[in-house]
Amino acid sequence: MSELLFQSIPAVLKENAKRYKDRTAISYKKRDTYLSLTYGQFYERVLMLARGLRKAGVEPGDRVAIFSENRLGWAISDFGIQAAQAITVPIYATNTGEQAAYVINHSGAKVIFVSTKSQYEKLLSVRDQIPGVELIISYERFLGDRTFPVFTQYQLSEVSHPLSEEEKQVIEAQIDALTRKDLITIIYTSGTTGVPKGVMLTQENVLFDTIYGLKQLGPMAKRETFLSFLPLSHVLERTGGYYAAIYSGSHIAFAENVQKVMENVIEIKPTAMVSVPRLFEKIHSRVYENVHQMSKMQQALFHYAIEVGRKYVHLKYVEKKATGFLGLKYRFFDRLVFKKLRDRLGGKLRFFICGGAPLDKTINEFMWTIGIPVFTGYGLTETSPALTLTNINDVRFDSVGKTLAHTEVKLAKDGELLVKGPQVMSGYYRNKKATEETIIDGWLSTGDIARIDEHGFVYIVDRKKEIIVTAGGKNIAPQPLENELKLDKYISQAFVYGDEKPYLVALLTPNIERLIDFARDERIDYIDIEELVTHSKVVELYNQRMADFNANLPSYETIKKFVVLPREFTIDNNELTPTLKLKRKEICKAYWDRIEEMYGNIGNGSNAKPESTHGGLK
Repeated sequence: MSELLFQSIPAVLKENAKRYKDRTAISYKKRDTYLSLTYGQFYERVLMLARGLRKAGVEPGDRVAIFSENRLGWAISDFGIQAAQAITVPIYATNTGEQAAYVINHSGAKVIFVSTKSQYEKLLSVRDQIPGVELIISYERFLGDRTFPVFTQYQLSEVSHPLSEEEKQVIEAQIDALTRKDLITIIYTSGTTGVPKGVMLTQENVLFDTIYGLKQLGPMAKRETFLSFLPLSHVLERTGGYYAAIYSGSHIAFAENVQKVMENVIEIKPTAMVSVPRLFEKIHSRVYENVHQMSKMQQALFHYAIEVGRKYVHLKYVEKKATGFLGLKYRFFDRLVFKKLRDRLGGKLRFFICGGAPLDKTINEFMWTIGIPVFTGYGLTETSPALTLTNINDVRFDSVGKTLAHTEVKLAKDGELLVKGPQVMSGYYRNKKATEETIIDGWLSTGDIARIDEHGFVYIVDRKKEIIVTAGGKNIAPQPLENELKLDKYISQAFVYGDEKPYLVALLTPNIERLIDFARDERIDYIDIEELVTHSKVVELYNQRMADFNANLPSYETIKKFVVLPREFTIDNNELTPTLKLKRKEICKAYWDRIEEMYGNIGNGSNAKPESTHGGLK
């Protein structure tokens, strides 16, 4: 692995601060305006924070937590913590006070960065549960409780006091002393089941994944402008959209929040983004909603353009053949149709990186067709995260690509994917038993069922623990069914259930905009969405959509009954993880009565109500 020229991620920043001193490193929104720091300015702020942390008593190996959404302070804190030879412990901004307290206590963090007064108040509400916390540092100025004092990052960094040359040398010596075996972070999996486990990742783990992930992308990865909106608390954004950007001398712009991503895309005009499938599902849905409003002639033209584009990308990228006249037709429709779609996404996007969950093949093909390739990858928090990644020369639209260099994969007898490589974690923090159960003879058990074709492409079937085993003994992966259901223009989200039951049922959330259009066209009177989803015409609509969905499925995979809910699953209701995966046990708990109604009094399988767990993302 000769490409690992550095000992640590902070060493990368140190080098690039010299190489790209005046190049824009980070942009952030303040009072409705995007402001920026150059690599030189960013590095200086990092050194100042490292100085402050050492003065505050932070020692090498100490754990320091960050309880914040994406913002400039997060980035400065993370690098400052590492430059002080401490270990970053991220906490999801959406976590409750109790969830944050678990991470703080288990990791032994004594210093906590918070973004806002709201995050501080979460900690204040559990003050008695976190007696080991000695210092709270906020990115914003506010008045804290006198029994639980808070200081600003500005105060800790002593920004008004420039670094002396001696101080700079001391901190840079700390950076130089970091080795690849040192821990860079402990990330607590917020997984869909079970108590969170602290994943210990080393500098080598993250360096390897950063460098070899970029190498896998090949010529697509150069100096980019990334718009960052996935939580930096999750390893996908942190490695793929943050450390990789710093390594390549690229520009990172932080989105204001998830709700304003599309608005910020227009402002920043990014060239690359890291995302999860939900964003592409929404883009696909929004485009087809607009097409739905067009004239019949315009609709026919659009659908023909998409069909030409689909054939073109298959011929060029999958079959790797000359496109000939098809290429000319594609270029015509690219100017006429697809460029307009790209312009709505800022006009400069060259590619996306997608992870976190399987991306539906149809939606992936659509993104490539409109001229914005989505490079799908696969990995876990435990693998820093990337194990596989597609690139411009190796494409299968339903695959997560081929393995990174120096990475081995194989299948267990039950189809579970086992992996080995330099990106695999050193273990779970203070949990030897879980480490030994997960890593056996050097092979990490991913918990995912997969297949590998003769060309080395990896295909993820579903989570091993989420495979449905019906009362009839059929094994069914729910995610492919859910992804297919979400392609329906009237369905936003889908949850399929059926473990130990005689048939499958589903909870559906509606595409509200489309449903309201339908209600207007059908002249349906209703007070609210809750009443609308129970209207006889709406019930008839969804019955027909489900009948069409079931038509081409084997009987045991068909959805026999379903319920249309009046709202979407959300993070705030603890139904989605921070990367928008379904929390299956929490959804079961919340809607158990509705699920049981769909089975009636059949008496098959266990009817015990699922217990609530301290959930989160694997």
